[in-house]
Amino acid sequence: MSVASGYIEDEVTAEGQVVDESFYYASQWELIRFRFRRHKLAMISLVLLIVLYLLAIFPGFFSPYSAGRRFEKYQQAPPVSVHFFSENGWEGPFYYGYGRELNQQTFKYEFTENTDNIIPIELFSRGESYKIWGLFETNIHFFGSKEDGPPLMLFGADRLGRDIFSRTLIGARISLSIGLIGVLLSFVLGIVLGGISGYFGGLVDEVIQRIIDFLISIPQLPLWMALSAALPRNWPVLKTYFAITIILSVIGWTGLARVVRGKLLSLREEDYAMAAQAAGASEGRIIFKHLLPGFTSHLIVSLTLSVPGMILAETALSFIGLGIQPPAVSWGTLLQDAQDIVAIAHQPWQLIPALFVIVTVLLFNFVGDGLRDAADPYS
Repeated sequence: MSVASGYIEDEVTAEGQVVDESFYYASQWELIRFRFRRHKLAMISLVLLIVLYLLAIFPGFFSPYSAGRRFEKYQQAPPVSVHFFSENGWEGPFYYGYGRELNQQTFKYEFTENTDNIIPIELFSRGESYKIWGLFETNIHFFGSKEDGPPLMLFGADRLGRDIFSRTLIGARISLSIGLIGVLLSFVLGIVLGGISGYFGGLVDEVIQRIIDFLISIPQLPLWMALSAALPRNWPVLKTYFAITIILSVIGWTGLARVVRGKLLSLREEDYAMAAQAAGASEGRIIFKHLLPGFTSHLIVSLTLSVPGMILAETALSFIGLGIQPPAVSWGTLLQDAQDIVAIAHQPWQLIPALFVIVTVLLFNFVGDGLRDAADPYS
């Protein structure tokens, strides 16, 4: 028993040494990945962000209707309630049809559930035709109901009788992608200009820093409003989309450029940078091959935390009518209907797209906090 017991103890010890050695010899990225996995809130947020972007990539499949489809007699209809049990027992997922009556006192239509009209919710149902990425046409939706029955409006309808749920998913395509593309543009500008400023110094550094000071001194929202107002209103949706993305990237690169400059000022005198310079390496190779990888983790954290700002900026511009214009759909354009306080008092479901904005910004912030803690060697 003692021999067997000693063998088991030796085996456990050996396994412990293997684990310690693998952790000791792990690369920087492996350590960051290990620490990030221990951050439960960041991991859950990352999974939810992936789900959101999958919905935005395939909005036609996950939404039961198109963004512009109108349902007569269902203007400002409230959200339907999904049920599984009726008076007869288990029915599976279903909803009740609407009953629509005119209130003789307020002269407004009121909607009530008609419990006699049970409408089943079908998975992978057939409905309106749409194109996946504009290439493949199909009419299969993740869920839906009968075409001739009352519409399935999980988030209710707007003042024109359009399904808010479908419009929210379709609007995520612009709102989520414009944040990523805008941050990538500002990321490239910040790294290139900040790297040049910090490595070369002198007159080049002075000019770039004064440009940054000028851009930072301008209030962001008035500048975005002025640039957005200068866009022609007859531009097509795609052209306006890219113009808004560039506008959002005009100021977004300044903070990152300052950080990159400060890091390069401290790293360019290191031994490995001097050795690369003595070996005849070009300035571009020294900056991008030797110096920038030294704080890549910090750059990734900055990139993650900058996306919510871009999403909020696009939402704000579209909300005040200077960003994405109808018939294009984004979360900002959907919130234009929520400007009337009277409408919000009677149709609070029109604020549901704002919840998507808030949740998305929080998820990005949680992921950014997790990456920041994982990239910190002293955490």
